[in-house]
Amino acid sequence: MHGKPLILLGVLGAVAIVYLVIFLNGLLQARRDGEGLPSVGSIATGFGTNFLDTLGIGSFATSISIFKFCNMVPDELIPGTLNTGHTLPVILQAFIYVSVIEVDFVTLVLMIVSAVLGGWFGAGLVARLPRRAVQIGVGCALLVAVGVMTVSQMGMFPAGGTAIALRSWRLLAAVVGTFVFGAISTLGVGLYAPIMTLVSLLGMNPIAAFPIMMGSGAFLMPVASARFIWKKAYFAPVAAGLAMGGLLGVPLAAFVVKSLPLTALRYLVIGSVLYASVLMLRPALRSRP
Repeated sequence: MHGKPLILLGVLGAVAIVYLVIFLNGLLQARRDGEGLPSVGSIATGFGTNFLDTLGIGSFATSISIFKFCNMVPDELIPGTLNTGHTLPVILQAFIYVSVIEVDFVTLVLMIVSAVLGGWFGAGLVARLPRRAVQIGVGCALLVAVGVMTVSQMGMFPAGGTAIALRSWRLLAAVVGTFVFGAISTLGVGLYAPIMTLVSLLGMNPIAAFPIMMGSGAFLMPVASARFIWKKAYFAPVAAGLAMGGLLGVPLAAFVVKSLPLTALRYLVIGSVLYASVLMLRPALRSRP
């Protein structure tokens, strides 16, 4: 590995330490406020969703589906719980993918910075939203996720090119796009599929989406999650379970399993996410603004 990625990983390590302190302080405060310990179900959810995320399915939409089916998290706390709980596993994924997949350093850093700024903006907005607005936002995000996963399953993603760097207007488009994706990701829309589509349309090698997406998530999620923690807009026991399970699932998927026949599983995920979106939107549409 060249020196520049090492610098990036060093900065990411420092961000991870700072976030871990904020996260643990938030959990301690939640315990003092009377919230319980993480359940076996929340740890299993973190393990399974981050295992699948490492293999390319995603963790946000699948987590929301489990939250709704099992009544694990109040609707208005779902965005904060997703972000705070999945942050540490995503940082671990970023260390893995940035280390092994080559992407132009300038392109990678600018897209990461743009995503972080978008995440900061989005988290500040989402943390202040009332329950009904969160239900509508997350429900619509799930419908977008269903559409993206269906398009991916049918092989209709742009083919992409071979470039590992962007310049001029293509780089500007990538920066603007990742800002938008970073902002809406705080509602529960994962970064991988939008960034995969964006970099492919701009002529990059689609595999470059992995370090860009994981790197962007690893830097923006601590920033967004810190805002959710400070505003107490998350459910701490489930967030702790997601983190604990995820930190076990990521290395198992990356270094032991590496690949699975995921076609049938993706259809199952699409169906469950579609049903979860209905469960999220139905009470919001029935209630008055």
